Amino acid sequence: MRSREAMELLGFPPYSRPSPSEVKAAYRRMVMESHPDRVPTHHKPQAESKFKQISEAYSCLKDGRRSGNRMEVHVMRYGVPRGYGRSNRTLVKAPFLLIICAAVSFGSYSASRAYQRQKEVCSSQNPFLP
Repeated sequence: MRSREAMELLGFPPYSRPSPSEVKAAYRRMVMESHPDRVPTHHKPQAESKFKQISEAYSCLKDGRRSGNRMEVHVMRYGVPRGYGRSNRTLVKAPFLLIICAAVSFGSYSASRAYQRQKEVCSSQNPFLP
């Protein structure tokens, strides 16, 4: 349900901006008027459907969310913004590239140190060392 329809169902003017407390008060008033247990038995089906519509309208409006938010309209018309003309892919990739380069360089440094240490300690026992 759209927020405009929900506001009209709860009794607000079409372009008003009710506060959450006003929405809650209007919901309670409408529920008391159209509760299925408060009407005669022959009007119960209509009262149940009206009660469900009022509950749906309240759930749509209770958190203050409005349909037609500026960002939603922008995304629907133009798509997701991409940094307003600037590409930030380099900024995203740079830290990861630095981490990978550091890991490779430190790994190769420690491997060469281990190779040199092994060569110094027991060069005759290892057939793979030159």
